[in-house]
Amino acid sequence: MIELKDMCYVRLGTRDVDGAVQYATEIVGLEAGGRTRDAAYLRSDGRDHSLVYFDGDTDDHTVGMEVGDMDALDAAAVGLEALGRPVTKGSDAECEARRVGAFINFTDPTGNSIDLVVRPYHHRARYFPARDAGITGFSHIGLRSSDPVRDEEFWCKNFNIRVSDWLGSCGLLTFDQVHHRIALFPSDYPGVQHINHQVETFDDVMRSWYFLNDRQIPIRFGPGRHPTSTAIFVYFAGPDDMTFEYSTGVRMITDPDNDRPRQFPPGPEAFCMWGAMPDIPEFQ
Repeated sequence: MIELKDMCYVRLGTRDVDGAVQYATEIVGLEAGGRTRDAAYLRSDGRDHSLVYFDGDTDDHTVGMEVGDMDALDAAAVGLEALGRPVTKGSDAECEARRVGAFINFTDPTGNSIDLVVRPYHHRARYFPARDAGITGFSHIGLRSSDPVRDEEFWCKNFNIRVSDWLGSCGLLTFDQVHHRIALFPSDYPGVQHINHQVETFDDVMRSWYFLNDRQIPIRFGPGRHPTSTAIFVYFAGPDDMTFEYSTGVRMITDPDNDRPRQFPPGPEAFCMWGAMPDIPEFQ
């Protein structure tokens, strides 16, 4: 069993690093961090970064997740290889590019690129963005899946991951008290489907909704409230057709042994208890 400790980062390829950074700082409200010749690091909390834009194909996505120590990382590599999931160990230069002590990379059954990392860097200074969106941190991802039932089994059988709820055949998955850290969505190709940042209050969601509308940023869903996680949300369009989400008030599962996952019907109506309808194909 591979024990995950935290979500660390998302790495996204782009043909316009400068434009993506401008959007991430001025619109999303992230803080610009380190910069190399072909990559830019963006902060959402006390860590070194939680989002990286690098010069590359726009369909090149990697998600980083933390494990406890080197022994856990080595055991994960052995376990994944035994499952027929080939593992690549990060070189010293690749570890520095990830800002981690060590990492391995593998792909899930859909082909999503996953880093398991040890000792991700933290920053000496507090998070201080140019735009105050109320962000408290990077929380979860939507992950594309060519077979959500198969991928749910892969994650739940081999990692300390459990199902919180189902939307149709798509699992909302977690490894800690947060209602979900990974949301599986049906897709014909791999990659990150959306990136979630938690914000402090309902007012932060609504302030950003007005802010985004004023700047003609396409709203893809919301404002609304998820019946699964109880989170109040708004989804909006980002560079390279990525979807970003702000949410607040996510349900915490404090007694997982006695918490039963619930089945919600397929279709867009199950995504919002207020009646908002998504303009997001995977949510259909």
